[in-house]
Amino acid sequence: MDYITTTLGNLVHQTAFFSLTWGNVIMIAVACAFLYLAIRHGFEPLLLVPIAFGMLLVNIYPDIMLHAEDAANGTGGLLYYFYKLDEWAILPSLIFLGVGALTDFGPLIANPKSFLLGAAAQFGIFTAYLGAMALGFSDKAAAAVSIIGGADGPTSIFLAGKLQQTAIMGPIAVAAYSYMALVPIIQPPIMKLLTTEKERKIKMEQLRPVSKLERILFPIIVTIVVCSILPTTAPLVGMLMLGNLFRESGVVRQLSETASNALMYIVVILLGTSVGATTSAEAFLNWDTIKIVVLGLVAFMFGTAAGVLFGKLMCLATRGKVNPLIGSAGVSAVPMAARVSQKVGAEADPTNFLLMHAMGPNVAGVIGTAVAAGTFMAIFGVM
Repeated sequence: MDYITTTLGNLVHQTAFFSLTWGNVIMIAVACAFLYLAIRHGFEPLLLVPIAFGMLLVNIYPDIMLHAEDAANGTGGLLYYFYKLDEWAILPSLIFLGVGALTDFGPLIANPKSFLLGAAAQFGIFTAYLGAMALGFSDKAAAAVSIIGGADGPTSIFLAGKLQQTAIMGPIAVAAYSYMALVPIIQPPIMKLLTTEKERKIKMEQLRPVSKLERILFPIIVTIVVCSILPTTAPLVGMLMLGNLFRESGVVRQLSETASNALMYIVVILLGTSVGATTSAEAFLNWDTIKIVVLGLVAFMFGTAAGVLFGKLMCLATRGKVNPLIGSAGVSAVPMAARVSQKVGAEADPTNFLLMHAMGPNVAGVIGTAVAAGTFMAIFGVM
């Protein structure tokens, strides 16, 4: 009888219920809320589902993120090894390879002025950097936090890893991906506040056709120019442009399809679950996390506002030929931010089609955020 009692007691104590804290319960509830938003409302499900599930797993079974050096047998938890690929900047770079293979840079090539709108939207990054410094973060931590302003999850993870800010990588990544998912909610009120109805109704001229030669030369030239000026951007910009060259060259269809489909989805699973698994209650429920989430929101709002305001300036300079709404697409959330520009413009005038015009600043924003990350790495002497 004692043996049976002991055995049953051991089985009961092996359950997670005896080790759960109130913090774990809160994080499990947050994970379930993310899953609801992703599945029920379609908020970036490809990102939020794996992130939320990783969050769920680590708060039920913390050893799934056990570091190898802390394990009795020297073997870490499953998601610990996924997470090492984040720290080593492998997964963020592979995400950029897939994004490049999926992205049509035609609208940007047809309208190079879009680069200016993409650059203007990066204002939020430097706003967040100054704000983080003011709130007591170190200079490197502030730089890692600031990339959230570009609404670019892979770049946020990449820079946090390069600057050795792994302690705050989880909150940074979750905040960045959350704001990417919430673009349709956050951006429209800012866009409407800063523009008049007349400006929102502006119809832009159809973009010129882009030749195949231009499409092939674009990734090669961007790689040479950007990586020569900022060599530290090579892992991101280089992979982005390699993926795009796969797409546009027309001679490596298998590589393009693999990078944009199978490889991309595999990497999203590994990246999402490992990022979610960094959000244990101990690591996530603290004042630094709250500061990061607030700073990220402020930075994203400032980036959106800066893009719209620069769009208004271009509208004035071109005598009404540029719709300021496309400036908000200068953040890196591709193609969600461009779709939001289209939606807000169509609300003012259902016959207004801004999507292709907004894609120019949108893809420019991807390059701009990578350049901002490279700039911070150059400032801190990180290779």
